[in-house]
Amino acid sequence: MDAARRRLRLSDSHVSVLGLLVGEGRLPDELDSAHDELTAAGIIDDDGKIVAELYPLVATLMEPRVIAQVEMSGPRGTVRSGAVIGDEFLFTHENWPGDTESEYVPAEPETLVWGLARMVDLHRDFTAEADLAEEIVSTMGVLDEVVERMEAGGSEEPAAVAEAVGAPLRLAEVLAQLNCMWRMTVVWQGATAPGSEEGLAVSALAVWDCGLEGYWLRELPAEPVAEGQVDADSALRVRRTSYRQLWQLITDLLPDGDQLRPVRG
Repeated sequence: MDAARRRLRLSDSHVSVLGLLVGEGRLPDELDSAHDELTAAGIIDDDGKIVAELYPLVATLMEPRVIAQVEMSGPRGTVRSGAVIGDEFLFTHENWPGDTESEYVPAEPETLVWGLARMVDLHRDFTAEADLAEEIVSTMGVLDEVVERMEAGGSEEPAAVAEAVGAPLRLAEVLAQLNCMWRMTVVWQGATAPGSEEGLAVSALAVWDCGLEGYWLRELPAEPVAEGQVDADSALRVRRTSYRQLWQLITDLLPDGDQLRPVRG
């Protein structure tokens, strides 16, 4: 805990301990180690109580109004970051590859889009001006085959990979430059967005960051994707896009300002 900057590093187990202490006051044995770590860090006092400085974060995690989730898959695995907004406070959290802990820091609504864009390393595209109308159409099964063949560590040229698995050449060329794939999902109370169900509104987008080949927006399968909804035969369509368009798409994912603004007071 860095009290001077109001930031903390917490694992999922640590968050579970804090939630259970507030909600039930007792913990299962498997969380004893996480509880001891929180005590050693001064986050839980000698009486087993959560220190007052943690009230904003715990209150926000216990009763969020808006949740943003960022899942980024790259060469070193998948990292999960995001933001959570409660009645009074807003926190962002970021994870590093291979690290079980995430850094939680307070933020203001005006910085949320910037924070989410930073989590996915959204940056200006310095490549030559591209055809932003360019599309690649295939299937999810073919996509998986191309990725698996490239991850096998061979030195095949994109043309050889495309021919071997029956993929469009451009799909292999683009994936040969792949830095990471990321998905961003925002959930809030309301029924004004696609994917709304039982009072929850969901908006999401999926993007490929392909280095010299630029950014590609995955239009099919369309986000949000439910578990079991996509198989090998599902249609794949990606479209070249720009960092400016992605900035606007991230902004459009979020609910209106009143829902983002904590109710202080």
